[in-house]
Amino acid sequence: MNARRRIRRAWARARDLALRTPPSRNRYVDFLRAASIVVVVLGHWLMAAPTIDREAFTLSDMLYIAPWTQWLTWIFQVMPLFFVVGGYANAASWLSYRSEGEDYAAWVSRRLRRLVGPVIPVILAWCVLVPVGRWLGLNARIVDVGSTLSLRPLWFLAVYVLVVVVAPFTHALWERYGIASFWAFVLAAVAVEVISVLPGLGAARWLNYAFVWLAFHQLGCVWRYGGVSGPRRSLAVAAASFVVLLALRAVAGYPVSMVTVPGDPATNTNPPSLALLALGITHAGIVLALEAPAKRWLENLRVWIATIAVNAVIMTIYVWHVTVMVLLVALLEGPGGAGLRLTPNSPEWWLTRPLWVAALLVLLALAVAAFGRLEAIAPRSARRPVPGAGRSIAGALAVSAGLGWLSAEGAGATDGLALNVVPVACTLVGALLILARGRRGAKGAGSHPEARGG
Repeated sequence: MNARRRIRRAWARARDLALRTPPSRNRYVDFLRAASIVVVVLGHWLMAAPTIDREAFTLSDMLYIAPWTQWLTWIFQVMPLFFVVGGYANAASWLSYRSEGEDYAAWVSRRLRRLVGPVIPVILAWCVLVPVGRWLGLNARIVDVGSTLSLRPLWFLAVYVLVVVVAPFTHALWERYGIASFWAFVLAAVAVEVISVLPGLGAARWLNYAFVWLAFHQLGCVWRYGGVSGPRRSLAVAAASFVVLLALRAVAGYPVSMVTVPGDPATNTNPPSLALLALGITHAGIVLALEAPAKRWLENLRVWIATIAVNAVIMTIYVWHVTVMVLLVALLEGPGGAGLRLTPNSPEWWLTRPLWVAALLVLLALAVAAFGRLEAIAPRSARRPVPGAGRSIAGALAVSAGLGWLSAEGAGATDGLALNVVPVACTLVGALLILARGRRGAKGAGSHPEARGG
């Protein structure tokens, strides 16, 4: 009942904000942010193939079991679009802060707080679930692999918090060089890929964690300032990029899958490849071509309320969506493996996917009801202390290192504590630096974040 009341209150708050939305706000940006995360969540839920065969538990992946599903990642891999939207929103927000006389410290503090706050509960939850699960004698594979899978999506935050830290500087590049600043990141990514094929220089590809994701983020600046305007121009960009993608696949032999496939030595995401860059630009061109009709559709009050409601808890949805899946598997594994004995990719398995998604939606709704409040941000005011920029940057570096480590190895360890202590501590210390109050006040008063352009 409490969860239901919270959902009603959240909808009422979203309706109030929807009615106060200024005409200048680009609602399409908010919709794409929400839609991209929803697509990622559904993709992860449908990729998972947990099974019990002859009493042995296996947590496999549909991309490995049914290789034809790898082509679907050309649709479901929309994380580049999230970075494009982030570039637009960060540019709009940074311009607004500057116009009100606020500085970098105030801006980066608020942006990082919104990102980092929701991740702490899920990390603390796994700090409890891992040792308690082992102590209770739960299936060790579910506990160990479950913690790794649950925290793997945090790679995105490990990258994005650093992108936010440098966003005002990349925006300055846009102001000075325009669209050439976007192409500079693209060319840098191409150069890295070329250099990495030389003997002994394969590690250079890891530089594309910066260049590829910054290219997408800078593409958001291009959108914000009308650099690719009109459906014809946008579709032309999408078509050209898609041709490049096909050439990279057919000629250069890049993998089909746009996410990592278990056991496959080649990947388009770890680190990001030119194929992923081409796919992201293709998606961006398509969605920009649809901007005008989408904006008209988003004038519908119910659609806009739903968009605001999802965005209000978007990070909570993202950081919890795999954890609730692992918890559901653990619950099903207990009473005889109900629903886990079907053969993945069989007709019966596919027919049960709606029930699988429905059960996960219920659990995710409970997680959002419990932890979504932590994502709320108080409006800016002169009375709220703001930490110095140095402290926020140090916190972002620590959080990025900790989340990157946890996304690779999970929270479990083989030592006596059964916990991967160092990355957990690194993340929590970094979060404390970001979330703790500062010693100075922020200038100016700001309107509610959902009523602003970013």
